[in-house]
Amino acid sequence: MAVTATQQAQPQLVCLDSTFEELALEMAECLHITDDIKPLVEKSQKEEVLSKLVQSSAALNAVPEKDYTAASNLMTHLVLQSQDPRRHLPALCGNFAKPITTSPHNGVGLSLNALTTVFNLLPADNPIRARVFMEILKFLKRHGMFETLRPYLPHLEQWNETWGTDDEFQREMYEEISDIAAEAGFGEESYRYILKALRSFDSDDKEELSSEEAQNLAIRAIRTVLLSNSHYLFQDLRGIPCVEALSDSHPIYYQLLEIFAEQDLEDFSDFNEEHEGWLEKQDLDHDKLYRKMRLLTFASLAAATPSREIPYAKIVKALRIPEEEVEMWTIDTIRAGLVQGKLSQQRKVLLVHKVTYRVFGTKQWQELSTRVDNWKSTLSTVLDTLLQGRAEVKAQQERDAQDVERKVAQSSGAQSGRGGGGRYQGRQHKERSENAD
Repeated sequence: MAVTATQQAQPQLVCLDSTFEELALEMAECLHITDDIKPLVEKSQKEEVLSKLVQSSAALNAVPEKDYTAASNLMTHLVLQSQDPRRHLPALCGNFAKPITTSPHNGVGLSLNALTTVFNLLPADNPIRARVFMEILKFLKRHGMFETLRPYLPHLEQWNETWGTDDEFQREMYEEISDIAAEAGFGEESYRYILKALRSFDSDDKEELSSEEAQNLAIRAIRTVLLSNSHYLFQDLRGIPCVEALSDSHPIYYQLLEIFAEQDLEDFSDFNEEHEGWLEKQDLDHDKLYRKMRLLTFASLAAATPSREIPYAKIVKALRIPEEEVEMWTIDTIRAGLVQGKLSQQRKVLLVHKVTYRVFGTKQWQELSTRVDNWKSTLSTVLDTLLQGRAEVKAQQERDAQDVERKVAQSSGAQSGRGGGGRYQGRQHKERSENAD
């Protein structure tokens, strides 16, 4: 499989000096059908020759390992000489997808190489490539080879645009990829491609949205996300038209999705009472869902607490747990990425630093508005305190300056008084001296 034309590996398939007839007879000999092919070759019945060779190509899975690549390459080269390769490629790819029996260890790899050789030899804009790619997907699915597929996933949209594939083909492709990812244990990747498949339905076609295919895929998406160990937000799923259509065709599934999207543990308990035994019939793990609902309820409690300080008692009541389990559930909620905060064991409160909103609607806007008003009030109080403190400091500075000026003035007056008395006494002494003379 190639990402771009410049990256395609062009295998050395055959000697280009050989004619089609010579190569066809060589292939017939490998498949042990020379007697059937020779008369057709002599009559220059090219398409009949290819049909016969492709029909017998299943025998390739019994050739020795060392000969398989050369034989499959030759077979591919011959088929691509057809006026209409689409007639032959599906059957050929189906036979290539059967690993050779002579190599238990390398058979899967050899088969994959044969399939990707077909893919790479086709022009990048050839629509036949799409069908070959689908055969490769089915092969990877059978053998659990998601890691082999992963590097090419970013190019799917470009390829589909180039090939001109329709919504139905793309939906089938996304479902196959989702299955491959799920079987390999990549739940988030699997869910992402289920969403892509769901979005391929025409949002304006109510009949298509309510079709059995659309509804089954929507239910599969809900089951996947509910049982996921890492997915806790559901808004992306709720906004898809064929999921919304479940409210009419499968109201219980839709009700359950709504509970996990924005309601709490009490609502989930009420659901179980109302639909007793339904989860078990649908093979949905009650304990797993109950645990997930507790984590989501914890997140909602944190989001709805303006003070961002949650007493242990509130957590106990909302999650229906004993107080000694509060710290454990707090840690689990933090690990799930729903809340960030710090426990104060002395005060028995959770100090919330950050919280993930499960849904952001009118109620959440109102809560945010309340919280902003609280912040404004707090900041206003802080500002008033700062301004008051600043005014008091300034007043004190002015009083201190006045005290300094007063002391300086008093000091200057005292010095002036001492200086004047000395001169007066000097004059008196002089006058007494003169009188004495």
